Amino acid sequence: MKIYIKNMVCDRCSLVIENVLKELGLAYDSIQLGEVDFGELELDDEQIEQLSDRIELLGFEIIGDRKSRLIEQIKNAIISLVHSDEGDKRVKLSLYLPEQLHHDYSYLSHLFSSVEGVTIEQYYINQKIERAKELLVYDELSLSEIAWKLGYSSVSHLSGQFKKVTGLTPTHFRKLRDARQRRALDKI
Repeated sequence: MKIYIKNMVCDRCSLVIENVLKELGLAYDSIQLGEVDFGELELDDEQIEQLSDRIELLGFEIIGDRKSRLIEQIKNAIISLVHSDEGDKRVKLSLYLPEQLHHDYSYLSHLFSSVEGVTIEQYYINQKIERAKELLVYDELSLSEIAWKLGYSSVSHLSGQFKKVTGLTPTHFRKLRDARQRRALDKI
C-alpha cells in the first residue's frame, strides 16, 4: 500500500513523516518525496485517520484521488530537478516528466494547468527563481555560477526571468539580503 502526501518536498519533510510513522507504530518499506510505501501492509481506516490528523498539524495532507497524486508527483519531480546538483538542468520538461511519471506530456500539462492555474513551465521557472534566491542569500556563488547551476544559457537570461518574477534584479536582491523575500516551496 502506498500513501501520497502533499507538501512533502524535501528531505526534512521525509524525516518529519518518518518520525510521525514511528510515533504511531506504523511499519513502512520506504519514504520518498510525496509518498510512503507500506509494502504489503494495508492500513485500516482508523490508522489512516490517525496519520492524517497528525501530519495535518505539521502542514502535510494525505492525497486521495489519482489526479491530485499525479499533480503532486509533477511538483516533486520538478523540485527534485531544480534542487539536484547532478544532471543537466537544460532538460526539456516535455521529455523529463513523461520519463519520470510515465504519462504523456500533453496530458500532464493540461491536468496541471487546469488544477493549479499555472503552466508546468511557469511552475518550473518559479521553482528555479526560488532556488536562485536561496543561492543569492547564501552568497557563495557568482551570478554566472548560479545561472549555470540552474540551467540558464546566460546571466542575462537568469536576470530577465528573475526580474519578471520578483520585480528585482538578482544583484539588487542580493544587496537586500532579506531572507523574508523567499517563499516556502509548498507555497509556490
